[in-house]
Amino acid sequence: MISKLEAILQRYLKLQELVADPQVISNMDEWKKYTKEMSDMEETVNKYLEYKKIETELNDAKSALETETDKDMKDMLEEEVYFCKDKLSAITDELKILLLPKDPNDDKNVIFEIRAGAGGEEAALFAYELYKMYLKFAEDNRWKTEEIDSNETELGGIKEVVFSVSGKGVYSKMKYESGVHRVQRVPETESQGRIHTSTVTVAVLPEVEDIEINIDEKDLRVDTLRSSGAGGQHINKTESCIRLTHLPTGIVVTCQDERSQIKNREKAMKVLKSRLYDYYNSKYEKEYADNRKSLIGTGDRSERIRTYNFPQGRVTDHRIGLTMYNLEEFMAGDISEMLEALAIADREAKLSSSED
Repeated sequence: MISKLEAILQRYLKLQELVADPQVISNMDEWKKYTKEMSDMEETVNKYLEYKKIETELNDAKSALETETDKDMKDMLEEEVYFCKDKLSAITDELKILLLPKDPNDDKNVIFEIRAGAGGEEAALFAYELYKMYLKFAEDNRWKTEEIDSNETELGGIKEVVFSVSGKGVYSKMKYESGVHRVQRVPETESQGRIHTSTVTVAVLPEVEDIEINIDEKDLRVDTLRSSGAGGQHINKTESCIRLTHLPTGIVVTCQDERSQIKNREKAMKVLKSRLYDYYNSKYEKEYADNRKSLIGTGDRSERIRTYNFPQGRVTDHRIGLTMYNLEEFMAGDISEMLEALAIADREAKLSSSED
C-alpha cells in the first residue's frame, strides 16, 4: 500500500510542476487535464501526508521512550505512542478506501429512463410517482433536471419518461437505482380492497462526452414525426419529434420535448450516446460477471432491487436487506439514507474483494 501511495505522491508533485509550466499553461486542454488529475489525487495525497506526519511523531515518541528515565515523562510518551498507533490505524482504513479503483463515471451527469412494467395502469401511475420522487431528490440537491421524452396515460400515469439530471457527483449517488422497482398496494380502482403487485424498471445511464462515443452518420437513421400527447394545436401540427435509430445495435431514441427539430435532435443524440456507452460497457462487464456478483449497483437490469409496500408503509432494498418504515417521506424524495447505505455496502464489498 505504501509503495502505491508514494507513487501517487510523486506523480502529484510532478503535476504541480507541470501546471505551473508556462508551456503547459499556453495549452488549455493539457492544463485542464493535469489539473483534473491533480484534483482527483488531492484527497489521497493529503491523507497520505497526514499518515507520514503521524508516523514520524510515533517514531520520535518511541525513540524518546527508549532513553527517558523520568516516570511522568515516560507515561506521557507511552500515551503519545498509543495515540499515534490508534490514529495510524484509522488513517490506514481511510487510505484503503481511497485506493479503491474509482468508477470513472461517478462525476458524470445522468440520463434517467423510467418505464412502467407489469401491472397496467397501476404500474404507469407508480412510474409517475417514482419520477416525481427523483425530481424532488434532485431539487433538494440543487441538481438541474430536464425532461427529454415522455409517454403519458389518460389517468395521469406514464408508460415511459426519459430525463437528464446534471450536477456534482450525480452518477455516484444515483447509479444504484437501476433495476426493477416493485410496488404493493391497493389501487384506487380496486373495489375488493385487494393488494396488487406492479413493477417499474429504472435505468440510470452516465451521460457521455463526444470523445467517448463516436457515431458514424451512415449507422444512423433519422425520422421526423409529429409530436403526440398534451401540448395543444401547435405540437400536433409540427413535425418536431425526432426518432434516431442506430442501425448496428437497433437502439431507438425519440425526443419530442422541444418545438425545435434541432433541439430535439441534440437531446436525442445525448440519450443515444449514453445508451450506446451503456450497451458496449455492459457487454464488456458480462465477460467478468463472476467478479461482479457481490457488487451493489452492477446487477442485471431485470433484477428486482426494491419493494415499496404501501399497506405496511415500508420500503425494502433486497440487495442489502435494508427495510425502512418511512415510505411516505421516501416517496417525497427523502432517499439519502438508502443511497448512502447502498454506497457503504458497495464499498465494503470492494474492500473485501481487494483483500482476498
